[in-house]
Amino acid sequence: MSRSVVVPEELAGARVDAGLARLLDISRSAAALLISEGNVTSGGVPLGKSAKLVAGTVLDVTVPERPDPLEVVEEVVEGLKILLDDEDFVVIDKPVGVAAHPSPGWVGPTVVGGLAGAGYRISTSGAPERAGIVHRLDVGTSGVMVVAKTEHAYTVLKRAFKERTVEKVYHAVVQGLPDPLEGTIDAPIGRHPGHDWRFAVIEDGRPSVTHYEVLEAFGKATLVEVHLETGRTHQIRVHFSALRHPCAGDLTYGADPRLAANLGLTRQWLHARQLGFTHPRTGDWVEVSSEYPADLQYALDLLATGSA
Repeated sequence: MSRSVVVPEELAGARVDAGLARLLDISRSAAALLISEGNVTSGGVPLGKSAKLVAGTVLDVTVPERPDPLEVVEEVVEGLKILLDDEDFVVIDKPVGVAAHPSPGWVGPTVVGGLAGAGYRISTSGAPERAGIVHRLDVGTSGVMVVAKTEHAYTVLKRAFKERTVEKVYHAVVQGLPDPLEGTIDAPIGRHPGHDWRFAVIEDGRPSVTHYEVLEAFGKATLVEVHLETGRTHQIRVHFSALRHPCAGDLTYGADPRLAANLGLTRQWLHARQLGFTHPRTGDWVEVSSEYPADLQYALDLLATGSA
């Protein structure tokens, strides 16, 4: 869709991105995207977002058709493994770089899309883009994840995660050596006051509890097993960063980029190792585990041999 707008007197001198946002009644970030794509011109010349508007100037704007960010796209997701296929649910091994479900701003592969592409029909409870999703793993975190197939399973599993009856075990490699070697981190987590894409330990945050124990120390870094009592976004990453032992490779939360480079890490060393829960129909205890993916195993081998 293309349209032309005339810059009014009241917007004279405003930056193009700010003025365009007001003229088209869109967000400033959406305006900036249109400008960066070369879709905003004046007299045939593309404008930069920081250029100043001149009253009476005609802006020609092309708004390209974009896919709905919440649309579920059936796709083949490389590395997405099925660990357990049950009538009521499917347990997967989620690879790094895959989101649980579609969301605004995410254009990569998703678990929901990958399962749809593999022919799985999952629960339709909840929002359409989150069908069957009863819990999530970060895009940069790999490992075990359960997805509900039936409506009954969705309800029961969703409640189990809310009531914290699910056993969630993670393995992480953190920098340095935590002291004590076994302990509990009980510290509230909320949005970082200065960076809204990050989280932090803050006084008025949501209650967050992480239990850990050291499995193996390598000097520069340590392999720990983590049991989550709560399930806040980025909980393990935030808690260990607050202890000054960030996950190796986690540059967002203060990890040493030199160690990350030495270990060949392009993401945090964090893996959902095991998931245990009560079967939503039979009541039996179900436990599924996942092996380390190649990039994490490679980094661990370097540490074990002292090559990092």
